Amino acid sequence: DAFLQAQLDATDFLNAKPLEAARLVAEGSGLPQEVVYLYNGPGGTSFDTTLKPSLVDALKGDVPYLKSIDNFADLDVAGFVQDGPLRAVYSARGQDYDKALNSNANPSALSGTDPVCHTAVDNPATAGELWLDGSDTTTAAATPVCLLKAIRQAEGEGKKVRAAYVSDAELGTRWVADKAVWVRLPAPGAEGYLPFGTQAGAERYTAAHPGAAIVDYRQALAGAV
Repeated sequence: DAFLQAQLDATDFLNAKPLEAARLVAEGSGLPQEVVYLYNGPGGTSFDTTLKPSLVDALKGDVPYLKSIDNFADLDVAGFVQDGPLRAVYSARGQDYDKALNSNANPSALSGTDPVCHTAVDNPATAGELWLDGSDTTTAAATPVCLLKAIRQAEGEGKKVRAAYVSDAELGTRWVADKAVWVRLPAPGAEGYLPFGTQAGAERYTAAHPGAAIVDYRQALAGAV
Protein backbone atom coordinates (compact mmCIF):
# COMPACT_ATOMS: atom_id res chain seq x y z
CA ASP A 1 0.00 0.00 0.00
CA ALA A 2 2.74 2.48 0.93
CA PHE A 3 4.63 1.76 -2.29
CA LEU A 4 1.55 2.30 -4.46
CA GLN A 5 0.63 5.47 -2.55
CA ALA A 6 4.15 6.78 -3.15
CA GLN A 7 3.87 5.89 -6.83
CA LEU A 8 0.63 7.84 -7.15
CA ASP A 9 2.16 10.76 -5.24
CA ALA A 10 5.09 10.82 -7.66
CA THR A 11 2.77 10.60 -10.66
CA ASP A 12 0.60 13.43 -9.36
CA PHE A 13 3.71 15.58 -8.84
CA LEU A 14 5.00 14.80 -12.32
CA ASN A 15 1.67 15.73 -13.91
CA ALA A 16 1.26 18.89 -11.82
CA LYS A 17 4.86 20.14 -12.08
CA PRO A 18 6.44 18.48 -15.11
CA LEU A 19 9.24 21.02 -15.51
CA GLU A 20 10.30 20.67 -11.87
CA ALA A 21 10.06 16.89 -12.13
CA ALA A 22 12.29 16.97 -15.22
CA ARG A 23 14.84 19.05 -13.33
CA LEU A 24 14.97 16.53 -10.48
CA VAL A 25 15.33 13.59 -12.87
CA ALA A 26 18.04 15.43 -14.81
CA GLU A 27 20.01 16.19 -11.66
CA GLY A 28 19.76 12.58 -10.51
CA SER A 29 20.54 10.98 -13.87
CA GLY A 30 22.95 13.40 -15.50
CA LEU A 31 20.72 13.68 -18.56
CA PRO A 32 20.01 17.13 -20.03
CA GLN A 33 16.82 18.57 -18.58
CA GLU A 34 15.58 19.41 -22.07
CA VAL A 35 15.79 15.71 -23.02
CA VAL A 36 14.03 14.56 -19.85
CA TYR A 37 11.29 17.12 -20.42
CA LEU A 38 10.82 15.92 -24.00
CA TYR A 39 9.49 12.64 -22.60
CA ASN A 40 8.19 13.68 -19.17
CA GLY A 41 6.56 16.93 -20.24
CA PRO A 42 2.91 17.51 -21.21
CA GLY A 43 1.89 15.47 -24.20
CA GLY A 44 4.89 13.18 -23.85
CA THR A 45 4.88 9.82 -22.10
CA SER A 46 1.69 9.06 -20.18
CA PHE A 47 2.33 7.93 -16.61
CA ASP A 48 -1.20 6.58 -16.21
CA THR A 49 -0.96 4.06 -13.37
CA THR A 50 -4.03 1.96 -14.24
CA LEU A 51 -3.63 -1.54 -15.67
CA LYS A 52 -4.95 -0.95 -19.17
CA PRO A 53 -6.36 -3.99 -21.02
CA SER A 54 -4.13 -3.11 -23.97
CA LEU A 55 -1.05 -3.43 -21.76
CA VAL A 56 -2.23 -6.75 -20.37
CA ASP A 57 -2.85 -8.01 -23.90
CA ALA A 58 0.62 -6.87 -24.90
CA LEU A 59 2.11 -8.82 -22.00
CA LYS A 60 0.21 -11.91 -23.13
CA GLY A 61 1.70 -11.47 -26.58
CA ASP A 62 5.20 -11.12 -25.13
CA VAL A 63 5.16 -14.48 -23.36
CA PRO A 64 5.47 -16.69 -26.48
CA TYR A 65 8.30 -14.52 -27.77
CA LEU A 66 10.20 -14.68 -24.47
CA LYS A 67 9.79 -18.44 -24.41
CA SER A 68 11.12 -18.67 -27.96
CA ILE A 69 14.41 -16.94 -27.15
CA ASP A 70 15.18 -18.37 -23.73
CA ASN A 71 14.21 -20.87 -21.08
CA PHE A 72 11.21 -18.86 -19.96
CA ALA A 73 8.59 -20.56 -17.79
CA ASP A 74 4.91 -20.33 -18.55
CA LEU A 75 3.27 -17.26 -17.05
CA ASP A 76 -0.37 -17.12 -16.10
CA VAL A 77 -0.92 -13.49 -17.09
CA ALA A 78 -4.51 -13.43 -15.88
CA GLY A 79 -3.39 -14.66 -12.47
CA PHE A 80 -0.34 -12.40 -12.41
CA VAL A 81 -2.25 -9.19 -13.15
CA GLN A 82 -4.10 -8.20 -9.99
CA ASP A 83 -5.59 -4.71 -9.81
CA GLY A 84 -7.08 -5.07 -6.32
CA PRO A 85 -4.27 -3.26 -4.44
CA LEU A 86 -4.29 -0.44 -6.99
CA ARG A 87 -8.05 -0.09 -6.77
CA ALA A 88 -7.72 0.11 -2.98
CA VAL A 89 -5.28 3.04 -3.04
CA TYR A 90 -7.42 4.85 -5.61
CA SER A 91 -10.43 4.38 -3.33
CA ALA A 92 -8.46 5.63 -0.32
CA ARG A 93 -7.79 8.85 -2.26
CA GLY A 94 -11.43 9.22 -3.27
CA GLN A 95 -10.55 8.61 -6.93
CA ASP A 96 -12.49 6.56 -9.46
CA TYR A 97 -10.25 3.76 -10.73
CA ASP A 98 -12.66 2.61 -13.45
CA LYS A 99 -12.98 6.13 -14.84
CA ALA A 100 -9.20 6.42 -15.07
CA LEU A 101 -8.95 2.91 -16.53
CA ASN A 102 -11.42 3.69 -19.31
CA SER A 103 -9.77 6.98 -20.27
CA ASN A 104 -7.01 7.01 -22.86
CA ALA A 105 -6.35 10.74 -22.49
CA ASN A 106 -2.89 11.73 -21.33
CA PRO A 107 -3.41 13.20 -17.83
CA SER A 108 -0.63 15.69 -18.58
CA ALA A 109 -1.62 17.97 -21.43
CA LEU A 110 -0.83 21.50 -22.55
CA SER A 111 -3.54 24.09 -21.95
CA GLY A 112 -4.10 27.81 -21.55
CA THR A 113 -4.12 30.61 -24.10
CA ASP A 114 -1.59 31.00 -26.88
CA PRO A 115 0.00 34.46 -26.32
CA VAL A 116 0.99 34.87 -29.96
CA CYS A 117 -2.06 33.56 -31.81
CA HIS A 118 -4.44 34.56 -28.99
CA THR A 119 -6.38 31.31 -29.12
CA ALA A 120 -7.05 28.46 -26.74
CA VAL A 121 -4.52 25.66 -26.44
CA ASP A 122 -6.93 22.75 -26.31
CA ASN A 123 -5.85 20.21 -28.92
CA PRO A 124 -3.00 17.87 -27.88
CA ALA A 125 -2.54 16.81 -31.49
CA THR A 126 -1.44 20.30 -32.54
CA ALA A 127 -0.19 21.93 -29.33
CA GLY A 128 3.46 22.86 -28.93
CA GLU A 129 5.62 24.33 -26.21
CA LEU A 130 8.37 26.96 -26.08
CA TRP A 131 11.04 27.08 -23.37
CA LEU A 132 13.25 30.15 -23.41
CA ASP A 133 16.71 30.21 -21.91
CA GLY A 134 16.72 31.62 -18.39
CA SER A 135 13.02 30.98 -17.86
CA ASP A 136 11.59 28.69 -15.19
CA THR A 137 8.34 28.31 -17.13
CA THR A 138 7.29 27.40 -20.65
CA THR A 139 4.75 28.89 -23.04
CA ALA A 140 2.11 26.79 -24.78
CA ALA A 141 1.33 27.20 -28.47
CA ALA A 142 -1.97 26.18 -30.03
CA THR A 143 -0.58 24.95 -33.36
CA PRO A 144 2.77 24.29 -35.05
CA VAL A 145 2.51 27.58 -36.92
CA CYS A 146 1.80 29.46 -33.69
CA LEU A 147 4.90 27.87 -32.19
CA LEU A 148 7.02 28.88 -35.17
CA LYS A 149 5.75 32.44 -34.87
CA ALA A 150 6.52 32.48 -31.14
CA ILE A 151 10.07 31.25 -31.80
CA ARG A 152 10.62 33.83 -34.52
CA GLN A 153 9.28 36.58 -32.27
CA ALA A 154 11.51 35.51 -29.37
CA GLU A 155 14.60 35.33 -31.55
CA GLY A 156 13.75 38.74 -32.99
CA GLU A 157 13.80 40.09 -29.45
CA GLY A 158 17.25 38.62 -28.88
CA LYS A 159 16.04 35.77 -26.71
CA LYS A 160 17.59 32.30 -26.88
CA VAL A 161 15.41 29.24 -27.30
CA ARG A 162 16.36 26.54 -24.84
CA ALA A 163 13.96 24.02 -26.36
CA ALA A 164 10.78 23.96 -28.41
CA TYR A 165 8.51 20.94 -28.65
CA VAL A 166 5.99 19.87 -31.29
CA SER A 167 3.68 16.91 -31.87
CA ASP A 168 4.42 14.73 -34.87
CA ALA A 169 1.57 15.36 -37.33
CA GLU A 170 1.38 11.67 -38.24
CA LEU A 171 1.90 9.82 -34.96
CA GLY A 172 1.28 12.46 -32.31
CA THR A 173 4.58 11.78 -30.59
CA ARG A 174 6.43 14.67 -29.00
CA TRP A 175 9.61 15.90 -30.67
CA VAL A 176 11.90 18.94 -30.75
CA ALA A 177 11.01 21.59 -33.29
CA ASP A 178 14.46 22.26 -34.72
CA LYS A 179 15.06 18.54 -35.34
CA ALA A 180 11.65 17.88 -36.88
CA VAL A 181 11.12 17.48 -40.61
CA TRP A 182 8.78 20.28 -41.67
CA VAL A 183 6.24 20.17 -44.49
CA ARG A 184 4.79 23.27 -46.13
CA LEU A 185 1.12 22.89 -47.01
CA PRO A 186 -0.04 24.02 -50.45
CA ALA A 187 -3.60 25.20 -49.88
CA PRO A 188 -4.29 28.91 -49.31
CA GLY A 189 -5.59 29.53 -45.84
CA ALA A 190 -4.35 26.16 -44.56
CA GLU A 191 -2.39 25.86 -41.34
CA GLY A 192 0.82 26.36 -43.29
CA TYR A 193 3.38 23.95 -41.83
CA LEU A 194 3.33 20.52 -40.20
CA PRO A 195 6.15 18.85 -38.23
CA PHE A 196 7.14 15.20 -38.52
CA GLY A 197 9.50 13.20 -36.35
CA THR A 198 11.04 11.36 -39.29
CA GLN A 199 11.89 11.97 -42.92
CA ALA A 200 9.82 8.92 -43.85
CA GLY A 201 6.75 10.34 -42.14
CA ALA A 202 7.11 13.63 -43.97
CA GLU A 203 7.57 11.81 -47.28
CA ARG A 204 4.44 9.74 -46.70
CA TYR A 205 2.49 12.94 -46.14
CA THR A 206 3.83 14.74 -49.23
CA ALA A 207 3.20 11.66 -51.37
CA ALA A 208 -0.44 11.68 -50.30
CA HIS A 209 -0.86 15.46 -50.59
CA PRO A 210 0.25 16.83 -53.98
CA GLY A 211 1.77 20.27 -53.67
CA ALA A 212 3.00 19.77 -50.12
CA ALA A 213 6.77 20.14 -49.85
CA ILE A 214 9.46 19.32 -47.31
CA VAL A 215 11.34 22.38 -46.05
CA ASP A 216 13.99 22.88 -43.43
CA TYR A 217 13.39 24.35 -39.98
CA ARG A 218 14.62 27.84 -40.85
CA GLN A 219 12.43 27.98 -43.93
CA ALA A 220 9.43 27.02 -41.83
CA LEU A 221 10.34 29.69 -39.26
CA ALA A 222 10.57 32.37 -41.92
CA GLY A 223 7.40 31.32 -43.71
CA ALA A 224 5.01 30.90 -40.79
CA VAL A 225 2.30 33.57 -40.90
